[in-house]
Amino acid sequence: MHRRFVIFAGLALLGGCATAAPIAVPPAAASFGELEPLYAATAGRDAVIIRVSSNGCTRKDDFAFFVERKGEEVGLAFGRKRLDPCRSFAMGQADLSFSYEELGVAPHARLLLLNPITAWTGPER
Repeated sequence: MHRRFVIFAGLALLGGCATAAPIAVPPAAASFGELEPLYAATAGRDAVIIRVSSNGCTRKDDFAFFVERKGEEVGLAFGRKRLDPCRSFAMGQADLSFSYEELGVAPHARLLLLNPITAWTGPER
């Protein structure tokens, strides 16, 4: 009799875990997932250019950006919306250009890039 009580109590606990409410994800976090590691970033005269990993099909449309203004400084982050489905022989890179007008920032604004920068290791062997 005592064993049945332990078994039913264990099942009740497991059932409670299985029916727990899902954790809510804020909309901004849901749209970005994680920030994309960049190989390079350049603030040019007309645009910000980022270099990202690519399997051969990476396009600008595959990325979203987030702009946050704090006084004179502008925080800028890039996130991948879709994975690159191509299967190339070697790991590659793609340069993507985002105009200041497109980003909604002044060309001479002080930009703080929030993405991590990682070293290019070359094609995998």
